[in-house]
Amino acid sequence: MRKIYIIILVSLIGYTTQAQDFIKNATINGSFQVDGQFYQVDDALGITDSVIGGKRIGLNGFGKITYSYGNFSAGMRYEAFLSPISGFDSRQEGSGFPNIWASYHTDMIDVTVGDFYEQFGNGLILRSYEEWTLGYDNALNGMRLVLRPMPGITIKGLYGSQRFFWTKFERDSRGIVRGLDAEVDFNSLVKKWESSKVRVIVGASGVSKYQRDTDPLYNLPENVGAFAGRVNLNVGKLGFMTEYGNKINDPSATNGFIYQDGKALLSSLSYSQRGFGVSLQMKRVQNMSFKSDRGISSNALDINFLPPINRTHAYSLTAKYPYATQPNGEMGVQFQMNYKIPKGSKLGGKYGTGIAVNFSQVNDIVRDTIDKGEPGTLGYSSDFFKVSDAIFFRDFNIDIDKKFNAKWKAVVQYMNLYYDIVTLQGHPKEDAVKAHIALADVTWSFRSDKSVRFELQNLWTKQDKGNWAAALVEYTIAPTWFFTLADQYNYGNKDKEARNHYYIISAGYIKDASRIALTYGRQSEGVLCVGGVCRQVPAASGLTVTITTSF
Repeated sequence: MRKIYIIILVSLIGYTTQAQDFIKNATINGSFQVDGQFYQVDDALGITDSVIGGKRIGLNGFGKITYSYGNFSAGMRYEAFLSPISGFDSRQEGSGFPNIWASYHTDMIDVTVGDFYEQFGNGLILRSYEEWTLGYDNALNGMRLVLRPMPGITIKGLYGSQRFFWTKFERDSRGIVRGLDAEVDFNSLVKKWESSKVRVIVGASGVSKYQRDTDPLYNLPENVGAFAGRVNLNVGKLGFMTEYGNKINDPSATNGFIYQDGKALLSSLSYSQRGFGVSLQMKRVQNMSFKSDRGISSNALDINFLPPINRTHAYSLTAKYPYATQPNGEMGVQFQMNYKIPKGSKLGGKYGTGIAVNFSQVNDIVRDTIDKGEPGTLGYSSDFFKVSDAIFFRDFNIDIDKKFNAKWKAVVQYMNLYYDIVTLQGHPKEDAVKAHIALADVTWSFRSDKSVRFELQNLWTKQDKGNWAAALVEYTIAPTWFFTLADQYNYGNKDKEARNHYYIISAGYIKDASRIALTYGRQSEGVLCVGGVCRQVPAASGLTVTITTSF
């Protein structure tokens, strides 16, 4: 089938009666990336030939091309995992064209056939997307229709099957996804509201999954429906957003095959003005895993997306214990405040001083067990607004960024962390991690095109692997070269033989839209998360090469 799509696409481009115009006036763009790891034995990290499994090289790569001509566009993506880099799912091994699509669009209608990505609202009941760093791709293969019958009204309809690595779709395995979404922007719909300070957008979605029941033990629903409604309201400097989703009973491997409905609520309130901003978010999730194959419990075939509301950290030690969304039940809040001390004041100085304060906490939900929580039952009941005393994750952090003059600037950060490592990483019988983390990031721009950046970090904890220290020096010759020396040292590990240095030496070259980076050194074992979706990263030692380009 993929070969047929490619033949059709090439035929459209190459054999049209207006072939010359079809090429001359078309737009073609694309991007390519290759990630390679060359592994070496490292006895200090416990990496032996048996651990590597004889695999000395891991290669991930893709090439994506998009063609546009008038109202028509088409594209394809080629991928090769030969073999996948360590930490990626072994089922990704292979190569081919997993994404081929064609689309026609006007002001009123968009039609897409093939493989596509889509999101309804915040994604509580539908989001298909691709995240290369996680090896995650749940693209839909089918058809999508978008209608805009009048300004301010958008209607979307779609159906298809989700990508599952390289496995072909079969009706007795993963299901078929069907969805409908409608959104009304009242300020675009009603002319006299166009210039109003009050902005109102409302939307509603419905998604269903059809999967055949082949289970010999339970009578499983073959059609599972989910519904959501959302409101976005802005009044001057004040903003409010909320979305509620509900899913009918959907017994699965993730929830232990219980017949309970799923619920999700996401709300935020924000205020912003020049130099000051504050926001408050709240999320509650109960039994909201929604997959097109009820038997899958890994990070694959997710129909929906449950957005995390905790801060995403960029530094190595503050990101060492990332949060993974708990679809079976969680209730969390996040508070964020940003303030810019004015320029010219005693504390602000010539350039002003930025202060950011963030707090987030996620707890378990309260469960009142019924039917002993057994598979094949309702499992439990739960009061929607009751919060359990069990804390999954808590993060308090404060940042201060300051530019002292044209050459010097700095960021300092403090973070206080609570991390339930049993729940979030599956480490049995371990105490929750309670950590303090501090860092300083200083940049010296001694010439207009040359700068040196220094990082010093420290993580203090008595749990897990104990204390860590990290240091980094990065030299940049803009806009072309960068060179980095970095090290993480696990100096507080209770096992003195495991107090390892995780050093790296890296260099990169950038030319226009192309980038080449080489990194040699060690990678510590841990968890990599993007948007609350995580994968385990094993310890590794060796050389990493990344090449990217676009046109």
